Amino acid sequence: MDTAEFWQSFQDTLPALVKGVVLILIAWLVAALVKNIVTKGFKKIKLDERLVKWKMFNSTEQADSLLDSLGKIFYYLIWLLFLPGIFTTFGLNSIASPISDMMNYVLQYLPNILLAAVILTIGILVAKLVKNLVYNLSSTLKVDHYVDKFVGTSEKDEKKDSIASALAMICYLLVLIPIAIVALEALKISTITEPIVTVLNSILSAIPNILVAAILLTVGIVIAKVAGNLITSLLENTGIDKMAANLYPTDKAPSTPLSKIIGQVVAVVVGLFFVVEALGALNLKVLDHVGEAIIGYLPNLLFAVIILGLGFFGGQFVGKMLTNATKNKWLGIIVQVVFGVFAVFMALDQLDFANNIVNTAFLFIVGGLAVAFAVAFGLGGRDFAHHQLEKLDKKLDDENNDKKE
Repeated sequence: MDTAEFWQSFQDTLPALVKGVVLILIAWLVAALVKNIVTKGFKKIKLDERLVKWKMFNSTEQADSLLDSLGKIFYYLIWLLFLPGIFTTFGLNSIASPISDMMNYVLQYLPNILLAAVILTIGILVAKLVKNLVYNLSSTLKVDHYVDKFVGTSEKDEKKDSIASALAMICYLLVLIPIAIVALEALKISTITEPIVTVLNSILSAIPNILVAAILLTVGIVIAKVAGNLITSLLENTGIDKMAANLYPTDKAPSTPLSKIIGQVVAVVVGLFFVVEALGALNLKVLDHVGEAIIGYLPNLLFAVIILGLGFFGGQFVGKMLTNATKNKWLGIIVQVVFGVFAVFMALDQLDFANNIVNTAFLFIVGGLAVAFAVAFGLGGRDFAHHQLEKLDKKLDDENNDKKE
């Protein structure tokens, strides 16, 4: 290529080069302008402070970080819009075409994306307003104070306003989930939105059952607490605590009264019934089977507890009586152990806990104790038995001699 042809080619491509450079400058200016508007402009109108005021962020630093990120996003989006034209100007159609197709595809869905973003933003604002309203209302009504007072926990040991925070978060989710479904449907991208919407609809449809279960649990806790306290008060008035305390030495008396233990057992049993009902309210077959198993096994468990209680306190009572009557401490301990062993094996049998193994072990223990007693008595009373047999033999000899005479 000679010089003339080179200059001719340069003159032919010069307008395209100038046009491309101009487009690059325009793209840079527009991108920088939009970035400054999003970041500095919004900060000047104190949008970051308003976002914090609207409870969307906890601090202005977080809001400023969001605005900076949005500014960068818009900056690169402007560049993407200009890139197809820039590459086309330089004659790079093979590069410009894919970018142009991508941008056309994005721009096609951009209205849907913006609509979904607006819906979701409004939903988050409304959900946060509801959350703050519920939290402030619960705090004003002192829900945590009354719950702690009813349950009997110390407010110092618990996180402040934990119940109010939980209620506020539940209301937040209840408001946000339907709005999130609407926002996803606004995208009109079925391959992405349909599975998510299906999951959210499942959660939304399960919320009534969850609320019913929560109400049942709450009512059950209240009734169980009241029933337990009532039983405890009634038993305290009967003097059962003093009777149980008399079975122990003064320095070994239990710290928890018997009436309170029985009251707690009653509260647990009543609470279990409501737990089973709450599980049934969820309409989950697996949990239904679990509830049926709990209710079916509960009588055996109660009888086992009663047997253990009778065996334990009966052993204490009889052992103390024998100790006082015979002045032999070990005799009372042996009786207590025997009562305890029998009670444990009877309770295990009542629980259907490996019946064959339990029965076999019980027979072995009883047989072993009998053999041990026989051996101990035989070895310990050998001299006594020998002496008695000699006396008997001598007596028989004397009688025979008398007959002969």
